[in-house]
Amino acid sequence: MTALDLGARVPLRLPTATATFTIGIAGYLGVNLSPYMITALQGALGSDVLTASWIVTGALLATAITGLAIAPLCAGPRRLLVARAGLALAVLGFGAAALIPAPGVVVIGLLLGGVGAGGAVAASGAAIAAFTNPDRVAGFNGLANRAIVTVILAVVPLIGLAPIDVFGALAIFAVVALLVSGWLPAAPVADPNAAAAVAEAVPLEVPETAAVPALEARAAASARSGSRDRLTTIAGFVLLATFALWAVSEDSLWAMAGVMGAEQAALTPEGLGLALSGATAGGLVGSILLMVVGNRLGRAVPLVVLLVLGGALKIVEGYVADPTMFIVVFIAWNTIYAIAFMYFVSTSAALDVDGRWSGPLLAVYLVGSALTPVIGAALVEVFGYQGFAIVLGIASFVLAVPAAFAAHVSTLHERAEHAAAGVATAAAPAATTDPEEVRA
Repeated sequence: MTALDLGARVPLRLPTATATFTIGIAGYLGVNLSPYMITALQGALGSDVLTASWIVTGALLATAITGLAIAPLCAGPRRLLVARAGLALAVLGFGAAALIPAPGVVVIGLLLGGVGAGGAVAASGAAIAAFTNPDRVAGFNGLANRAIVTVILAVVPLIGLAPIDVFGALAIFAVVALLVSGWLPAAPVADPNAAAAVAEAVPLEVPETAAVPALEARAAASARSGSRDRLTTIAGFVLLATFALWAVSEDSLWAMAGVMGAEQAALTPEGLGLALSGATAGGLVGSILLMVVGNRLGRAVPLVVLLVLGGALKIVEGYVADPTMFIVVFIAWNTIYAIAFMYFVSTSAALDVDGRWSGPLLAVYLVGSALTPVIGAALVEVFGYQGFAIVLGIASFVLAVPAAFAAHVSTLHERAEHAAAGVATAAAPAATTDPEEVRA
């Protein structure tokens, strides 16, 4: 690899995709299996639902906090080390919870497993930024995640919901991710000798040649990079804050869907199962659509449309009294949610090739969503179901504004990145030409 392409994004290939997506799924699998984990904990500890729920919430918060704390390391050369250490800890923690029935070991094992999952979440999130066309990569990631998780969610209950089944599934998938972790794409590394090499190759006195305008353009781009980097940093922090708040608004509805549907629309448990499975299918369709569309529509406009439409559907859900319509609206809302989620991921990946923002993004989502059952219940108690839905809808409308800002900046940054790559390519002949030939 030459100095000119050390910072370039790489195309998505099967090995790198397998490692990135598998590690990400391993990190997030506890979130998806949390209902099963609560049941398994009740059996292991002989505890009530509330106690088991708080222990699982603690494990999820451990994942979120660890992911946020360790994300900066994943934007540098320690990405693979973080991924492997996190996965190894997840295997150890979840494996102990699965195999050792002592209550203290089960609880500590789950918390340690949650910490390890945080490393996996941060490493895989940062790795997504290494690929070209972040929008399509986000679509592939969403497709792989939902397809595999759907299978796991269907298979685990068939095996059983004992600790060895549920926590064992978490440990086994972490082992699989650990085995393929060697294919994880590395963070781009700037060659410290690149600038010196260029300076040595170019003579002190260079007449006007075709390469000089390209070199001048490169210098001008470097002069503007400081202000552009500041704007990108602001957009990154805005994106993380927006994503956390959006997670609260989205997952509050998900957490309250069963109770809300039963009391408001006479939704049966079978109907709830249909709604949840249909929502998963909607997410798969959304992933495929994003893979097809890619970045043709940009990011700002799609995000605004998706958040506004999602907010409207949340409000409609609060007024639906027919169980069939409740299911239809729920599936439509969750499909929109899935596509918007992937646009948030692609926006974070496009902001920085080293994964500075995509690394902590998924951990930030966990921070926002970990307490949503409690937040959702509190909002319902204060506002009722219709007021609850209106509050969530308004939140989506408001958050569309900062989301659009971050998405627009990510597009500008990506264009500047491509332009800089073009300038570097144009300037390359001047840096490698024999000095005697230049003088001639």
